[in-house]
Amino acid sequence: MSLSDALRLLAEASFLISALGLSIVGGSFVFLVGVNLFELATGRRLGRPLRTPRLAEADLPHVLVQIPVYNEPEMVADALRAAAALDWPREKLHIQLLDDSTDSTCAIAAAVADRLRARGHDILHLRRADRAGYKGGALAAGLARSDAPFIAVLDADFRPPAHWLRAVVPMLVADPSASFVQSRCEFSNYRTNLLTRVQGLMLDAHFVIEQATRFRAGWLFQFNGTSAVWRRAAIDAAGGWSGESLCEDLDLTVRAEIAGWHGLFAMEPAVPGLVPAEVAHWRVQQRRWSNGFVQVARKLVGQIWTADWSLGRKVSAFLLVFIQAFYPCVAIASLSLLAAILLSGGDASNYAPHVWISLTIVALIAVALTLVPYLVLRRGPLWRYAATLGSLVPLMIYVSLSNAPAILGTALGATETWKRTPKTAHEPELELAETEDLAEAEIGARTR
Repeated sequence: MSLSDALRLLAEASFLISALGLSIVGGSFVFLVGVNLFELATGRRLGRPLRTPRLAEADLPHVLVQIPVYNEPEMVADALRAAAALDWPREKLHIQLLDDSTDSTCAIAAAVADRLRARGHDILHLRRADRAGYKGGALAAGLARSDAPFIAVLDADFRPPAHWLRAVVPMLVADPSASFVQSRCEFSNYRTNLLTRVQGLMLDAHFVIEQATRFRAGWLFQFNGTSAVWRRAAIDAAGGWSGESLCEDLDLTVRAEIAGWHGLFAMEPAVPGLVPAEVAHWRVQQRRWSNGFVQVARKLVGQIWTADWSLGRKVSAFLLVFIQAFYPCVAIASLSLLAAILLSGGDASNYAPHVWISLTIVALIAVALTLVPYLVLRRGPLWRYAATLGSLVPLMIYVSLSNAPAILGTALGATETWKRTPKTAHEPELELAETEDLAEAEIGARTR
């Protein structure tokens, strides 16, 4: 056997192994789709409906709203105003801006916080000496400054509707063993360009199919890092926030589940936020998520398999924390296939059946995951759906190839720095006096 033949066989084996990995990841999604088809065919939903008792004003608990920010001057003002506008007794609503910024965000935030305090809002603008633990460290530092029994977490670009707490906090009150309630996320810049539409398609599938189905089936599903309310007792029981992973949200989710708690998922009311509008920014976000999932898998997969759970629940949790293996599998499969074709003298005919079978399976899974959410949420005409879906595969191959080396490095023990995803704000008009306050604050920050 020549060296060329040996290399070709190695490339083919690498392709088949990667394709098997993709089949396992894809199979978990097929199972979720199957659960939905079962529900549709039988006319009944798995699990119990969420209980939302009406609480008397005197019985409403204290709620702490935490907003972690890092160099987000375009977002911070409206993030504070949206939190202050939540319909909750003012004496029981406590807001923390967890500000690790090194730019004008700090001055803008201070001006807005002062203005809101003058109106009677309880707002703490917390600054740390360093960014130890990144977002998880900031959330832990804020939690140490409050004794509120319920903790709402909002990223700076998310704007909850005023009745959000009224809708979801009673769900936690009604279920003493629930650790958190995750709200479905909407995306206000969904229609900005093709990239935001592709992300919207994927994230709608994540929330409407994956998150909702996992919840109804009683499986582990993740807290998404924003638009959720946590029970403080569950955070404490799980050991608190940790900065050991770039995905502090998944880390806490798994530890709380192992400690005996379970999450809740609410389709409504949705909380709107933003998705990255540029490919480079999207790549940063996907890289952080992928590396964070790998870190969580390395840290907690052993505890998952030794937890007092059924085998099915362990398998579903295992597939959740390893879902980001999709990216290196796509990258390795693509590069291996290209190498095999080149080592065959450029003749792709022997591999065409494998390619067509793979693409057909991918297309079927993609349609099964995305079409129902697209129709249910009334995202637009079907021709727009088809055009967006057609762009999904090339973008996923691109981000897989670009991020695979970092993901594999993390799997082997390399460390990664938390990098913020840049996003462009679409701020509403401000009051004139507030506009002047912000302008003065930003000018002051630039001259210091």
